[in-house]
Amino acid sequence: MLRIVAMMALIAAVSACTPASPDDPLQELGDFSLGHNIVVAPKIQVVPGSKEVTGEEWISVLTNEIDARFKQYNGDKLYHFGVSVEGFFVAPGGVPLVLSPKSVLAINVTVWDDAAGSKLNSEVKTFTVFETADAGSFLVGAGHTRTVDEQVRGLARNAVRKIETWMLEQREEQGWFGPASNTDSNAASPSDAASAPDVSSGAVAEGEAEKTTKNAVKSQPQT
Repeated sequence: MLRIVAMMALIAAVSACTPASPDDPLQELGDFSLGHNIVVAPKIQVVPGSKEVTGEEWISVLTNEIDARFKQYNGDKLYHFGVSVEGFFVAPGGVPLVLSPKSVLAINVTVWDDAAGSKLNSEVKTFTVFETADAGSFLVGAGHTRTVDEQVRGLARNAVRKIETWMLEQREEQGWFGPASNTDSNAASPSDAASAPDVSSGAVAEGEAEKTTKNAVKSQPQT
């Protein structure tokens, strides 16, 4: 994983598109409502040369960005996220036009159906996410024009966009989240969605993300 992330950071071509935002129009996700949002970083790998970002920082930023986006959906059924941060490279200031590596983040995602008490995706879904370039960073690199907090938040928001796009594709192909609802675009979260367990310590053994999510699903009231 570390080798793949490093190679992609060096060769990625990032377009100057609009960065993802929690305020982007909501998608058609049927009966989806977010229950538990569990982010862990038990075996995070860092590409050499990256700006320093702790596992706890990734957990905090990803948790906040996932909540900000997906808790706007107000469907009739609860679904839980298990997210594991696998590796990253947050680009430093390189030599403009010569060596400006691109920031990249790798995460694994599992979606759980609360009522069924089981995974929707039998195999974990891996996302490789790149930082969005803007007019200032396209030529000289984001490491010159953005703080590390801005780079991390940008990667997290782009990860959320990728997760949402994948969920929409799975809904169209596999029928995820049930029937369409007129409440899809309501910016409210269900009152019975419990808070995610505290996993911010970072001391999580391999496989703990899945066990933590299973426990969260078992403890969630059935709807």
